[in-house]
Amino acid sequence: MAAPSLLNWRRVSSFTGPVPRARHGHRAVAIRELMIIFGGGNEGIADELHVYNTVTNQWFLPAVRGDIPPGCAAHGFVCDGTRILVFGGMVEYGRYSNELYELQASRWLWKKVKPHPPSSGLPPCPRLGHSFSLYGNKCYLFGGLANESEDSNNNVPRYLNDFYELELQHGSGVVGWSIPVTKGIVPSPRESHTAVIYCKKDSGSPKMYVFGGMCGARLDDLWQLDLETMSWSKPETKGTVPLPRSLHTASVIGNKMYIFGGWVPHKGENIETSPHDCEWRCTSSFSYLNLDTAEWTTLVSDSQEDKKNSRPRPRAGHCAVAIGTRLYFWSGRDGYKKALNSQVCCKDLWYLDTEKPPAPSQVQLIKATTNSFHVKWDEVPTVEGYLLQLNTDLPYQAASSESSAAPNMQGVRMDPHRQGSNSTIPNSISDTVNNTKTEHTAMKGTSVKNRPDLKASTDSNATLHSSLATNASNHNSCVVDVLRKNEGPHTSANIGVLSSCLDLRTVIPEPSVSSSVSSAQTMVTQQTIKTESSSTNGAVVKDETSLTTFSTKSEVDEACALPATKISRVEAHATAMPFSKETPSNPAATMKAGERQWCDVGIFKNNTALVSQFYLLPKGKQSISKIGSADAPDYSLLKKQDLVPGTGYRFRVAAINGCGIGPFSKISEFKTCIPGFPGAPSAVRISKVLPLFREEKICFQNVEGIHLSWEPPTSPSGNILEYSAYLAIRTAQIQDNPSQLVFMRIYCGLKTSCIVTAGQLANAHIDYTSRPAIVFRISAKNEKGYGPATQVRWLQGNNKKAPLN
Repeated sequence: MAAPSLLNWRRVSSFTGPVPRARHGHRAVAIRELMIIFGGGNEGIADELHVYNTVTNQWFLPAVRGDIPPGCAAHGFVCDGTRILVFGGMVEYGRYSNELYELQASRWLWKKVKPHPPSSGLPPCPRLGHSFSLYGNKCYLFGGLANESEDSNNNVPRYLNDFYELELQHGSGVVGWSIPVTKGIVPSPRESHTAVIYCKKDSGSPKMYVFGGMCGARLDDLWQLDLETMSWSKPETKGTVPLPRSLHTASVIGNKMYIFGGWVPHKGENIETSPHDCEWRCTSSFSYLNLDTAEWTTLVSDSQEDKKNSRPRPRAGHCAVAIGTRLYFWSGRDGYKKALNSQVCCKDLWYLDTEKPPAPSQVQLIKATTNSFHVKWDEVPTVEGYLLQLNTDLPYQAASSESSAAPNMQGVRMDPHRQGSNSTIPNSISDTVNNTKTEHTAMKGTSVKNRPDLKASTDSNATLHSSLATNASNHNSCVVDVLRKNEGPHTSANIGVLSSCLDLRTVIPEPSVSSSVSSAQTMVTQQTIKTESSSTNGAVVKDETSLTTFSTKSEVDEACALPATKISRVEAHATAMPFSKETPSNPAATMKAGERQWCDVGIFKNNTALVSQFYLLPKGKQSISKIGSADAPDYSLLKKQDLVPGTGYRFRVAAINGCGIGPFSKISEFKTCIPGFPGAPSAVRISKVLPLFREEKICFQNVEGIHLSWEPPTSPSGNILEYSAYLAIRTAQIQDNPSQLVFMRIYCGLKTSCIVTAGQLANAHIDYTSRPAIVFRISAKNEKGYGPATQVRWLQGNNKKAPLN
């Protein structure tokens, strides 16, 4: 974690949509990139559900339906996948609730649920300010504040320290309440405390940590409950314990519990001698507890003044949400008096990166030309940009030494929430991506893995297709996995295709394959591709009426774009196939003296780039080390060098956030194309072929085969003489070396489509390197020879049965 003086808070600005009114006592949870807020109060209790998209910087009000709960404040609010549970809270002054509601966020559908009461004892009484924590299929309720008076206007507070367990049903619904029998000393009654659950990696049982709260006076004690043995204990801690507080937030990222804000004693008061009489005030202090070592670390002390408004001002009753390694804070109340008539609610939204971002996936090749690459890499959540670098063996002006460490980027100021094209920042390469926007594509959320080049790992027993071996060896590839979805007898395959360059060296030709099938025997179902864009690590909403607000526009090259239709599920893995073996992520470990220095391509806001040039650094200058510092190169003053045809380039990328530049990705290596060869076929589609006469019994569940079609290369470089389609087949060689695929030619001709019969599919190899899939390759030939091939992985589900089952 960064030192206190180096914390880089960011205040979010320029958001769009209906911004919720400022409030306190609200709660928030995260579903992928969405921050979902419910309840709270400020001149009345709020009953709206507000959603903030941290990627698009947009607020919106979803159209909820069903058993919509009344507005509430200081309630329990937890998230289980795309299901949210709300329990208790204050519904009006002096009147508290003990009702339970469930929200299915995939449909924005509310439902009131009635759990069974405990087998012994009463269910939880109405309350506010309790903690409600989720672990596995259970929620844990502790403490809170009840009203002993039946008259809501006559509030008689009763602090609680009871403990309940709520068992959930899978997906939707609950089983019931239970009252676990606990061991050890129980924490004192309290409300407006926090409780988090943490389980140490590789060892130990899950533990719930309760900190602070209010019981007439603010508290600063820490309690631990082992959820397996149900034993309470008070762990011994090291470091400076935060001041007693209530209405603070506690968030777990990694092995740290971050405590921010809340009501604390007024400066100068002796809380030990007069805990009930002293004044209380809000704080902006910020600390964390290492849950593995039980050591407190102060990041922002209570005495530190903020004269530049560079961090959130003091507040209590705010909300905090962890998205990735980033903490978001919104609203809350401010002020030095407890009197309600003098409170002021904050209207600001802030975030803080708690650590440098992880290394992105390897750079993936979308398309190669003679003098450019269209590349992408997996999105890293909650980052502000990406630094893309390359090097090559070609001579260019560079420093004599190479810096392998990730540069420091403290103080970088970029607003990731501003919408727009993939512009580079700052002063980055001018040739940025100018892509066709599609509403839905299969490219968001894909990940890349580097595979050995087929040419480099050819088995001598394989039959070689000589023309491909001769003419495709200079090319590289990118592969998108696709998913077959059964929707009835006329369902088509869901696929995604990227133009790619492949070395089809290990090929078994099959010259006798027919290039057409009689229309009297079969009919081809037209493909209906459903696509869903996803920006949170390949996560997919399986519900047919999925969260349309989760989808964000994705920019892809026009030659690689899928039809703008909707997908319910899409495989989230792509594979780059460079022409050399995988290179370790630490270049310093393998680079020898005198090797070329890494050069900056630029800093990019999004995870895609069109690379045709790179920047040349003056001799003696290192690559970017700190944005905005005197050492950072001014790109506008640097010379650029163009990419050269038929040349290999190594790429790496690092993500940037408020803590600096993270580690670089593993190195990918691509080669620009040699002029004259045709490009790769594009827009590959797969659909099932069904019998015209349904009573005819056919294998593979009444499916005769599949229809494979494609579009001609966007750059044919002359007349296309023929196409070849290949299918990866089962062989003993593949069993010994699963990464070395053997292909059989299933089509050769001028048509841009073919039928793959059920008999051919019965011999298909199911590739399990990522998700089970059948692999096809398609290439085009002109007068000069065969060009790069497009590879498609047709996902088969998780079973190991025959294709099309």
